[in-house]
Amino acid sequence: MPVRRRASERRPDRMHLVFTKGAGKHDRMAVVRAGVPQAAIGCPKQGIIPHDMVHYAVEVTLHARGFIARVAAGEEAVFQMVPEAQSDGVERLVEVLQADGWSGWTGAPQDLLDLYHVTCEARGCPPLAIGIGDVEAVRGRVLELTARWASTPVGASLALPFPDA
Repeated sequence: MPVRRRASERRPDRMHLVFTKGAGKHDRMAVVRAGVPQAAIGCPKQGIIPHDMVHYAVEVTLHARGFIARVAAGEEAVFQMVPEAQSDGVERLVEVLQADGWSGWTGAPQDLLDLYHVTCEARGCPPLAIGIGDVEAVRGRVLELTARWASTPVGASLALPFPDA
């Protein structure tokens, strides 16, 4: 039985992130608008899902403005963007979730939230207004993407629609 997509996921003008699993040390992420690739970024393999896929999980789940949302709004997809308070807070949360992933996704949500606050304080950026439920929701999305990525063969792609900017 074919998978039915929500109408919002079928919109051809919607921005998609297309992650392609590489055979070597890198995967690839393409930013695609109206079916046309706009930018391509190499994603060093890190033993878990690609860094920008973690961004996707955080930003879509929390409706937060980070790297992906900024690209969707028209900024260039570059390694280091101009600092912005909410975007910096998203980056710190992505880092905390990556560390949790490298540890087997076993951190207690309260511990992750505490580490997030310490990380934001150390980097001098305001944390997002999130709680344990938010951490659990983002981790759930990350684990779903982890399963989908694990079942994606080398050379194949996983396309993720991004909400309108």
